[in-house]
Amino acid sequence: MSGQQLDRGSASQVFQPLAGDDPTTIAGYRLAAKLGAGGMGKVYLSYTPGGRPVAIKVIRPEFGEDAEFRRRFAQEVQSAQRVQGLFTAPVIDADTDGAQPWLATAYVPGPSLADAVVAHGALPVEAVLLLIAGMAEALHVIHGAGIVHRDLKPSNVLLAADGPRVIDFGIAYAADATSLTGSGVTIGTPSFMAPEQAAGKKVTPATDIFALGQVAAYAATGTPAFGEGTSHGVLYRIVHEEPDLTGVPERLRELVTRCLAKDPGARPSIAEIIGICQSANAETVLRRPEDWLPSPVAADITVRAAAPAPVQTPPPPAAAPPAAYSPTTPVSQATPPPGFGPASPHRTPPPPPYSTPAPAHPHAYAPARTPTPAPTYPGHPGHPAPQKPPARRGPLVALAAALVFGIAGGGTAYVLLKDDGKQVQGNGSSQGEQTSDGNENAGPKEADPKETGRTEADPKPEPKPDPDPADYKGINLTAGYHLTLGEDDVRPQKGEDGTYELSYDTGGYLDAESEGGTLVLLDPGQEGSLAACRADTRFTGTIYVDKLSKGRQVCVTTGTGHMGLVTVQGFSAEDSPSDYMTLDLTVWRNAVASSPES
Repeated sequence: MSGQQLDRGSASQVFQPLAGDDPTTIAGYRLAAKLGAGGMGKVYLSYTPGGRPVAIKVIRPEFGEDAEFRRRFAQEVQSAQRVQGLFTAPVIDADTDGAQPWLATAYVPGPSLADAVVAHGALPVEAVLLLIAGMAEALHVIHGAGIVHRDLKPSNVLLAADGPRVIDFGIAYAADATSLTGSGVTIGTPSFMAPEQAAGKKVTPATDIFALGQVAAYAATGTPAFGEGTSHGVLYRIVHEEPDLTGVPERLRELVTRCLAKDPGARPSIAEIIGICQSANAETVLRRPEDWLPSPVAADITVRAAAPAPVQTPPPPAAAPPAAYSPTTPVSQATPPPGFGPASPHRTPPPPPYSTPAPAHPHAYAPARTPTPAPTYPGHPGHPAPQKPPARRGPLVALAAALVFGIAGGGTAYVLLKDDGKQVQGNGSSQGEQTSDGNENAGPKEADPKETGRTEADPKPEPKPDPDPADYKGINLTAGYHLTLGEDDVRPQKGEDGTYELSYDTGGYLDAESEGGTLVLLDPGQEGSLAACRADTRFTGTIYVDKLSKGRQVCVTTGTGHMGLVTVQGFSAEDSPSDYMTLDLTVWRNAVASSPES
């Protein structure tokens, strides 16, 4: 998807009016204008209740009908919500299960690099160095979340007053899964692919480094490094020929040449790229964001920032005042604030902590998280692990929470009825307790022995003993195969997508396929054990193999209740006809259910 590209021109041309075939609302977001369109769908402008602009990207219906696309799209959105860098447009909301999938990102009031170069020509060397340094920092946090962008190109780089913003990271991976890409639908631009990507080989973070070199050459010259023309011709030159760097300024030659190495292993790291930028120009740090771009491009940003907000679609008819609460009032009838998406089981809100401080730019909407130390290169520490996001609660949900409380682990809730004081029993659970006077207690309420039939003399159930470990040494897990931890004879089986418990995806990562399955990459030197795997909560669904080395360990929790510890022993040689990883596996079956009963 082309992201938040806008038509150039006066303020009146910044926002495109909605056409007859455009929706007026998306999951409660009232749409105000169309921002652009691309191979994956359309992008619309909307606003939060507080007036912050957001870009709503609605996926094409053809992609939404593809089950594998939906699976990968949900996976990538979940990963993208962990990306919180200074030079990325954060994903703040999404629905991956609805009739038409969509996601919402912060709106950036600036042109794409592609639009800026077409309108005003190539950028000066100083601006290119600042651009590439900012994009390199964006890739640092994107790769740190386990994502390979796969479609880094000028139209996916927005130019803001305080630096570039990289958008649409990881979405191309979901598009690769659908059969539509082989039937005339083009995702991505061949001119900015890497040789291994063009040849259908393994994609790694080094693939994005090659694209970064292509973006640098384009920004400095106004033309792609491998020329233009038919897709087949461009891809052939990328794989077999050297780039044309005739117009690249001398100060950028080292940067572009090293990034465009055919061998992924010969390309520089992100730390090296930033070092090259700093050595090429002492002013590469974005210390003066107000003048980092040429005046004509900066004027485009000013036009977009100053453009009057378009009129939103009319709000829905005012609802009648809510009736007094009774147990028969469905909570689902709660009406969300106009212009904002309602909470639902299918929505994927951003991970906590979540707050909205005053933005650095009046039109930028970037919800802040807990501050993290500024990155240092090399050796920037890892990013915080994903946490389970809290669900949004509407006004009636809050009212229901004041009257409903659960007994932890017991699966039973009691609703106090005001009319007769009787207790009606229903299913539910809660981690805390809400009393009838509205006070919240820290822990669950003790059950009345008369109600449960248990007396104080009754002994509490003994905790189940830990299961015995089962060890499997020297498993060669080939890309495209999976392991099922519940089987007595754990061995690789063909297939990488499905209800598998651990698979080695041909995209170059380990994947927890089963519903509820998670992975945790233990720190170097951290000793793996059942206790360590139970205690660690840095959950993820995928781990790219480029993050693994001999001796690294991965905790696996399956949706079927088993736990495992993977110890990496090595990978296939470069001249091997197959792509595989060698691992040792320890399995504790039914270990998830071994905690004491309450």
